[in-house]
Amino acid sequence: MDRIKTSKPKRLKKRIFRSWITSTVSISLVLLMLGALLLVLVNAGKLSDYVREQIGFTLVLNENLKEADINRLEKVLAASDYVKSTRYIDKEMAAQELTRDLGEDFMGFLGYNPLFASMDVKLFASYTNTDSLMIIEREFLEYPQVKEVYYQKDLLGVINDNVKKISLFLLIISVLTGFIFISLINNTIRLSIYSERFTINTMQLVGAARSFILKPFLIRAMSLGITGALIANVVLAASMYTFRKEMEGIIDPAGFWVLGPVLLIVILIGVLISFASTWFAVNKFLKMKFDELFY
Repeated sequence: MDRIKTSKPKRLKKRIFRSWITSTVSISLVLLMLGALLLVLVNAGKLSDYVREQIGFTLVLNENLKEADINRLEKVLAASDYVKSTRYIDKEMAAQELTRDLGEDFMGFLGYNPLFASMDVKLFASYTNTDSLMIIEREFLEYPQVKEVYYQKDLLGVINDNVKKISLFLLIISVLTGFIFISLINNTIRLSIYSERFTINTMQLVGAARSFILKPFLIRAMSLGITGALIANVVLAASMYTFRKEMEGIIDPAGFWVLGPVLLIVILIGVLISFASTWFAVNKFLKMKFDELFY
């Protein structure tokens, strides 16, 4: 009999511990996905800017330009509000790049180099809309060093249209996904409370006050939310640090400050949802009669 009495509390403790571990892992996974979603939303604008800034102008330069003329053009372009970067390509470099792309020496076939020196110009994303590009194109053509101006008009138009569609799609998906994440955490907490519904009823029968019954459940819920959020934040921060090189085009090294607010929001969401779900679940069982607890 003594062995049975002592084994029951141990089994109960193990069951409670396993329930706590399961709830913590479930909440951590959901908050991890929620944190990743927040990072995507925060950096969605940066991603679209990165795509648009990869397409710029090619300024074909006049022949026999002096080095001073080329340097002057580079300085004028660099001083412009809309120019992000410039790259000068002389005739020899242009021939080498074309030979590499074609996979054969075209100059050996032609007997001379027909290419012109050029300047690749990348613009800031805010200047890559259609109206701005037409104005900038006219300005470039006014420079005496510039012979012709090329840029991929159709491609930029497609990119700008797709950015708008993707932004709307991302907003809809974010709302739906956020609702799913909140529902998952809520259901995890409710199942955890459901397994202790008879304990709640027993405490009621011995005359425990509503606040006395709620207090341990709310404290445990907040600890679950904080623990789950901290685990999710550690995984999220470690992932960003590990893959920081792969994300350089999407997230600037200086822009990693956004990780701090995201981690804080994850903690707040984890605590608030856990607290609210526990509050409603416990109050629901407090209002139930003993016979209703079996259904």
